[in-house]
Amino acid sequence: MIMKKIQYSTVGRNTFLTSLLSGTLLFISYVITEADFLLILGFYFVVIAAVVNLLVLLYELLEFLTDVTDKKSSGNSVLLLLLNIPITILYLLILFNYNM
Repeated sequence: MIMKKIQYSTVGRNTFLTSLLSGTLLFISYVITEADFLLILGFYFVVIAAVVNLLVLLYELLEFLTDVTDKKSSGNSVLLLLLNIPITILYLLILFNYNM
């Protein structure tokens, strides 16, 4: 059985990585420093990242649904972008329990 490398669209992969790495950096910075401005910055980041990720997700979903070839990297990118949701929820749950 031959395993193929999973293909992602460049836009979807880069959006996922940028959101994940930026959010993780903010999260770790806040946990280490407990600086209140990072909490506020993180809140704005989550809102902006949600809007950007949603727009890219819709774009990738439209690409996936209208693509008639066998190349379905947009569908893989949709799944990758959806992975940001449980990661964000996990970070928020940790922060809520951390601050109590």
